[in-house]
Amino acid sequence: MSFFKRVMVGVAAAALAMSTAVTAAQAQTSKVDEIRARGTLRIAGILNEDPYFSKDPRTGEWRGFVVEMGKDMAQVLGVDLEVVESSWANSILDVQSDKVDLAFALTALPTRALAVNFSAPTYYNAFTIISPKPELAAMSWAELNDPKYTIAVDLGSSQDQITKAYLPKANILRFKTRDEAVLAVQTGKADAIINTVFNSMVMSKKNPGIGAVYVPTPILSSPSVIGMNYATDEVWKSFVSAWADYNRRVGNNQTWILMGLAPFGITLEDLPLGFDING
Repeated sequence: MSFFKRVMVGVAAAALAMSTAVTAAQAQTSKVDEIRARGTLRIAGILNEDPYFSKDPRTGEWRGFVVEMGKDMAQVLGVDLEVVESSWANSILDVQSDKVDLAFALTALPTRALAVNFSAPTYYNAFTIISPKPELAAMSWAELNDPKYTIAVDLGSSQDQITKAYLPKANILRFKTRDEAVLAVQTGKADAIINTVFNSMVMSKKNPGIGAVYVPTPILSSPSVIGMNYATDEVWKSFVSAWADYNRRVGNNQTWILMGLAPFGITLEDLPLGFDING
């Protein structure tokens, strides 16, 4: 064998060894292994966000349908669930910084996909309006897109994005908090507030003065997904998506959602016509 061939064989062998070492290292640092070694699955939790999350200020105990989902996933992994206090906006940052392993119940906005990796859908959500005016009940988004209608939203939210896309001609009142948007409807400053269906159902139950929940047409059905850090391994990403897909298909996610709605007297039959949790 010539000197050149011996050198090339040596380079190839070194490259193979390095590739094997990298693969082995990746396998050793799997997110699943990390979570099992820690003994907890960390998910972002949002305060006062029924039916998704709610924290008892006396006991510190979390409840809500996302918490039930997290408990099930933790059980599959053989660990405990740890809910880390966060906010909708910060939950994505918490995933990016590895403060939490997952952020549940994210609306699959394209801009968010630039920041975190999305799982398969856990369920489907839809954007609704809540209004004390029954004449808005059968309206389409196109009909609501009129300057004579004043719509309240919380600034920078998914529902705010909906107003920009579907209601550019309507009079939009943007507030820093959802509570301010609710107050605008209660005091007659706005005709309606936009939110997602589960939030809307609970908001209407808690604040009857803001009216009933309606689903404008066409129904804007959006997949609710789980956010993961892009840097995590494929085994972890595959597991989370498989968990989401399986539990949606067999109906477990719907069961947990209805459990979260039950304390407010909301059943499957109470959900707005035209809406389907499973898309």
